[in-house]
Amino acid sequence: MGTQLLSGAAIDAAISRGDSALIGYLPVGFPTVAHSIAAGKVLADCGFDAIELGFPYSDPGMDGPTIQKATTIALERGTHLEDLFDAVDQLTSYGISTLSMTYWNPVEWYGVERFAADFAAVGGAGLITPDLPPEEGAQWEAASDAYGLERIYLTAPSSPERRLRLISEHCKGWVYAASSMGVTGARSRVGDAVKPLVERTRAAGARRVCVGLGVSNGAQAREIGTYADGVIVGSALVNQLFDDNVDCGLRALESVAKDLAAGVKGARA
Repeated sequence: MGTQLLSGAAIDAAISRGDSALIGYLPVGFPTVAHSIAAGKVLADCGFDAIELGFPYSDPGMDGPTIQKATTIALERGTHLEDLFDAVDQLTSYGISTLSMTYWNPVEWYGVERFAADFAAVGGAGLITPDLPPEEGAQWEAASDAYGLERIYLTAPSSPERRLRLISEHCKGWVYAASSMGVTGARSRVGDAVKPLVERTRAAGARRVCVGLGVSNGAQAREIGTYADGVIVGSALVNQLFDDNVDCGLRALESVAKDLAAGVKGARA
């Protein structure tokens, strides 16, 4: 069983080095379960500080076309929650903090307390729950507290101050600041609302704030890393894994990952 590695500690360690933390999103089961684990190990070897394993879901309201396509493939190949637990176990054993980004329905279906227990048992750090707001999170908060799991809620540029305070109060680990109001997907530039959102979220009481949605290269990662505690990258990584030759896809992933890692290096120095 993997030893639990909390992502908050990984973020703190990155900042103590003068870097912004780098967090990568990968859908478990894409292109296969084994290859999604291999991809996670590539990110770890390239210097990523934490990984979010996305659990594929049939109605992914927040996901853009790249991640929707990948998770559809994972679902068609029969990916299930036991695969998520196995992937978390292998990646935490490899030495990288591993969370899951999941819609709430699979957790509820599995049983909230049972999920928390099983996720903690394989060393998982916690959950990012895009469709579970803190107002509806009492059951998850009790279970996550009982098993020492982080819980990550999302803020957006439209979030009013009272909501930022509520989210900051209920998060455990860090706050996910979504850089735009849209779905996930790599973008050519980062929106102007991102830095003010990070500042407002910190002012509302958040200890750590990480930015996601749209980061596609090392230059963007560096720009965000100068003011955010962590930079989250998803679609730009997942895009590399659509190659029919999986080994070529993993090499392409390594190249993008190294560029991103170079981008955040020294960003907070």
